[in-house]
Amino acid sequence: MSDFPYWWLIALPVFFGLGWLAARIDIKHVLSETRSLPAAYFKGLNFLLNGQTNQAVDVYVDIARHHAETVDLQFTLGHLFRRRGELERAIRMHQKLLARRDLTDTQKQSAQFELAKDFLKAGLFDRAESLLTELQNTEYARQARSELLAVYQQEKDWQKAIDIAQQMRDESHSYQHEIAQFHCELAEQAFARSLPEPALEHLEAALAENRQCARAKLLLGEIAQAAGKVDDAIRLWLEIESQDVLALALVARKLLSAYDALGKNEEGTQLLMRLLQQYPELDVLDLVYERLMAQRGMDAAYEFVREQLKAHPTMPGLRKVLEAHLLVAPDEQKYELEIIGKLLTEATREQTLYYCSTCGFKARQYFWHCPACSEWETYPPVRGRKNRGAA
Repeated sequence: MSDFPYWWLIALPVFFGLGWLAARIDIKHVLSETRSLPAAYFKGLNFLLNGQTNQAVDVYVDIARHHAETVDLQFTLGHLFRRRGELERAIRMHQKLLARRDLTDTQKQSAQFELAKDFLKAGLFDRAESLLTELQNTEYARQARSELLAVYQQEKDWQKAIDIAQQMRDESHSYQHEIAQFHCELAEQAFARSLPEPALEHLEAALAENRQCARAKLLLGEIAQAAGKVDDAIRLWLEIESQDVLALALVARKLLSAYDALGKNEEGTQLLMRLLQQYPELDVLDLVYERLMAQRGMDAAYEFVREQLKAHPTMPGLRKVLEAHLLVAPDEQKYELEIIGKLLTEATREQTLYYCSTCGFKARQYFWHCPACSEWETYPPVRGRKNRGAA
């Protein structure tokens, strides 16, 4: 007992007292902060939580008139104005914020970033780009680069898009698919201007980024065909099978045209039939049917689609069989078959469209770049396919 530190008997009450005092001071600070907020602030917050944006804006505008020093409130108002489409008011609010001398560096950068977003939504890309570029060495750098990437894609400035995407690379996103597509866009531009060499360089760069870039092989084949190298074009297009089997549908008609140019019409038809039998989901049934009708006649086309339907029953297959059967059916059956065909076409109209697997946007034509969500390579090259993962 003689070793017991009696000074603890004095120290413990002192520590408890200091803790109590600190807590009291902190609570008083919080209460004073809360009381300093006008009651209308919480009314506006309630409107926001209930999705009543217009009412919230009215409340906060009124508060801002009487509490000009509230920086956070001005940020909130600017965001609400932009969300409501009142871009001039949003721009003025953020410009007013930037003009303040009492902002911290972080607040100034935030105001600059928000103003850039206002300009973007207003379509003032040059002003937005200037502001975003100034944020490159700040804590808003990554967000600014993301917005810049969107700007360059909208402006179709693909080289700048490549540069900014390379800067954004990290462990979470390599951007290899996007960069490969940007090179493909540049290749298409060069090829359209009859500059095959730069086009080839960009396509090689695309494949260096993403060896599975089917679009690059498709374009390489087009350049080869334009140069009269038809055999090379066929070889390049057939290499797509090892990249993305279903993407063969995008070059199927080009393949047939190339075989025809070589005088190998039947070989081209046999190739497409073999591919369809090997890969039943390959979206070329219509093309094979059309080809057989032209080369071998109605009966051969009808027999092929019937056998295809037996082996792999699908709604597109059923539509094609009905279409073929209508051509060979007796006159007394055609009226009923036409009605059935119309009903079937109406019921399966959705299966004649391409779907973006990210946002669900549907279109009659195939897109490498979704016009709705701006994502790349999100359209499965199969009509009616809503999820690429199901391929």
